[in-house]
Amino acid sequence: MKRNWRIVTAVTAFALLSPALASPALADAPEAAGGPIDPRPSTEELRRHLDWIEKRSRGAVDVTTIGTTNQGRPIFNATVGTGPLRLMYVTQQHGNEPLGTPAALELLEDLGIRPGKDERAVLDRVTLSVVVRANPDGHELDQRYNHDPDADPEYGEPGVGYDPNRYHSPSLAPEDNPVPEAAAVRRQYDAFDPHLVVDYHMQGRYIDDDGEEITASLMWPTAPGVDDGARDLSRQAVAVSAEAMEDSYDGANVSLYPGGDYEGIARNAYGLMGSGSVLVELSATGPDMEQAQIASAYDSMDGLARSAADGSLFEVDPDSADDIPERGDPLPAGQQGQAQPFQVEGDDLD
Repeated sequence: MKRNWRIVTAVTAFALLSPALASPALADAPEAAGGPIDPRPSTEELRRHLDWIEKRSRGAVDVTTIGTTNQGRPIFNATVGTGPLRLMYVTQQHGNEPLGTPAALELLEDLGIRPGKDERAVLDRVTLSVVVRANPDGHELDQRYNHDPDADPEYGEPGVGYDPNRYHSPSLAPEDNPVPEAAAVRRQYDAFDPHLVVDYHMQGRYIDDDGEEITASLMWPTAPGVDDGARDLSRQAVAVSAEAMEDSYDGANVSLYPGGDYEGIARNAYGLMGSGSVLVELSATGPDMEQAQIASAYDSMDGLARSAADGSLFEVDPDSADDIPERGDPLPAGQQGQAQPFQVEGDDLD
């Protein structure tokens, strides 16, 4: 059932946020102490990192287990902030699409362990819930799908597993969901009741109409039946995220993602349930660009939280999302530089 009261307009946002918060500049791109950020921490390394963040934050970051995979791995959620505006980020529903996860860890560190004046002001106005690596089995197996040798799925691969990002339909209750990873995300969604959901994925390599490489693609809910409030907030968030990512590093180039309309895709499902909902697809631009792409994901997460906190998100013209160019064609095979594990069904679905 839709809960359209969830959508925050500019008027209600500023009522929630009073007194007004001056809009801060985007935070610098994260840098790990002593070297580059690990783009693919193991599940055990992820657990230790989240435990460390929770302890160092003195409880400001609350880490919980919201589900368990078929191989017995925990699915973690981290919550930080006390504000009335609720944002939910999800990373790595597809196990071989890793770069949103280290970006989320860096953001949780910055907000929970080393917040400055601006970050504390954000946390007074926003509560952030992050499902950090929704598909740990897929990560460990380096595959898109979850692990389920008994799977005979409509979406997925028989004997391998289900595609978690096809099992979020509003009509599919968590207790009836054959995919424990998708069920965990849905339970967290129901419990947290977010105004905005942002789902971080990865895609192959593409060029725009000028022949420049695309570094990320974004999209709002496109399923029939998403109400105007949810769609407008989604499009506002797409515009804000695109701007943050374009400013992340020299050469960043953001496009629209040609996603499908199927209601089971998280981007569509949570829009149908009344939330703003955004897909972010980082391009697999190669090992030399992974640190920049992690920074780009970080800036998307940080920029959306800050713009929600200062109210500027709700002042953006939703139609400005239409100014973002279409993605364009795949990069020619000879220029790919690596295998493309992210292309499924023509790569026109999230």
